[in-house]
Amino acid sequence: MRFCSLEIMEPNWKKLGIATACCAGASVLLVKLLTAKWVQKKIQRAKLRSVASLQMAENSVLQFREKCPGVDADTILSLSLAELTKKLKEGPLSPDMVLHTYMGKALEVNRKLNCATEFLLESRDQLDEVEAHREGLLYGVPVSIKENLGYKGHDSSCGVVCKLEQPADADSVVVQVLKKQGAIPFVKTNVPQGLLNYDCSNPIFGQTLNPHNLQKTSGGSSGGEGALIGGGGSILGIGTDIGGSIRIPAAFCGICGFKPTANRLSSCCRGQKSVLSSLGPLARSVNDLALCMKALLCEDMFSLDPTVPPLPFNEQEYLSSKPLRIGYYENEGYQLPSPSMRRALREVKDLLERAGHTLVPFTPPRISYVMHELLIRGVLADRGETLLRNLKEGPTDPCLRSQTIIYNEYCFEFISEWRKKDLDVLLSPMLGPAFNFRYCGKLTCALNFTMIYNLLNLPAGVVPVSTVTDADEEELKHYKGNFGDLWDRVFKKSTAVTEQCWHLQAVSGAQGLPVAVQCISLPWRDELCLRFMREVEQLVRDHRNK
Repeated sequence: MRFCSLEIMEPNWKKLGIATACCAGASVLLVKLLTAKWVQKKIQRAKLRSVASLQMAENSVLQFREKCPGVDADTILSLSLAELTKKLKEGPLSPDMVLHTYMGKALEVNRKLNCATEFLLESRDQLDEVEAHREGLLYGVPVSIKENLGYKGHDSSCGVVCKLEQPADADSVVVQVLKKQGAIPFVKTNVPQGLLNYDCSNPIFGQTLNPHNLQKTSGGSSGGEGALIGGGGSILGIGTDIGGSIRIPAAFCGICGFKPTANRLSSCCRGQKSVLSSLGPLARSVNDLALCMKALLCEDMFSLDPTVPPLPFNEQEYLSSKPLRIGYYENEGYQLPSPSMRRALREVKDLLERAGHTLVPFTPPRISYVMHELLIRGVLADRGETLLRNLKEGPTDPCLRSQTIIYNEYCFEFISEWRKKDLDVLLSPMLGPAFNFRYCGKLTCALNFTMIYNLLNLPAGVVPVSTVTDADEEELKHYKGNFGDLWDRVFKKSTAVTEQCWHLQAVSGAQGLPVAVQCISLPWRDELCLRFMREVEQLVRDHRNK
């Protein structure tokens, strides 16, 4: 009987094992479903907070307009940063008028471009305190800040769900210094998921659009800043840059952007050592960038962050007019620039030569080695585990999906080549024009135009100099790149053989979009880089006005 009972029990154990496995599988599925539901609720709460801040900002603007119906918003919005600060200090403008004018314009731009994540309603309370900072260089100036910058009581999510509902305990150093200089941070702007992408989309706040063409990306990762300033909704913004994240959105959106030497300003990004992140300004003109740098490079910055070298802004170097010895390259042999990029660089080179500067051909050494062995391995030295860990909680945004699939001796070599040519500054192509959606993650190779200067820790800035022409678009059809490989084909999408398919190219359909060049100097010569940018900007402006 015992033998028989065992025979009878054996199938029951099998059934029990199967049942247990089924239960375990069901439990895993249930946990996944509950986690997904929890993630969606978390995202929904973040969206509701964003919408609520927008609504309160709308109400504040409406109340102000009812109280002060005679304010000339168009005139205020047309002023340069220097003109605005002068009128704020001397009259007739007040910080209240300027804040609500820009808040109203930012709301209008955001409805079109989806570039703001949250309005900082504390900015209205700051109006009561700003008079104490009347002597500040940015007195009464509304400033937009990238979403990852710390602002007390608000998230710095970096576009990833796991960082939601973790409000900052205190303002970041740069926000504190802005306030001490009289500026009024009033809005946070959108970023790509995880920041390591030059598009601007995430599952929380969605896709930011280009102010010049709604079918194009604004660039990233400071893409919300680029779009808001390019659309006229902010006069000055603060972004961060580890591979072009200030310069790319500035170029795509037709504004100026500046990446200083790393640690010239206190940065919010810690831990990355091989390829350094920089914090810097975006604005409509180079003079506006310079004024912002001058304001930030003050005793407050140096005392709040003792790791920042106490180097005030060098006004004499910025205002210098001595002829420069300028290195330049049109194609360094990695990702061939688009036709509009190459044309823009040649035009600027000619203008600089006519103005009396000396132009010297220069080629960054061993660029393929740099891109693969130093840049990619440097940024993703942990095999991308930090980025992937941040993406684990919540969905992966489409703009990033394809990028996640492929994942100090050179500095001396580069500068030795620079010294050999006896250069003051360097002129290079700048990535552009603005890409069609979903191509930024596929074309990480195009970061060769910007990321090398993060690796080398050279100050670099972007100046818009031209727009895409019909001739540029026609030449793009014959683009083969330097290698004719997959990335070159994706850049122009040469697999599209019919005229109806040309719109699928990464940079096609860009007639009228801005094109920029990049200006570079040696480390800690930030003012010289800005001076070079100002020279380019002025020469292009004078040429257009002839």
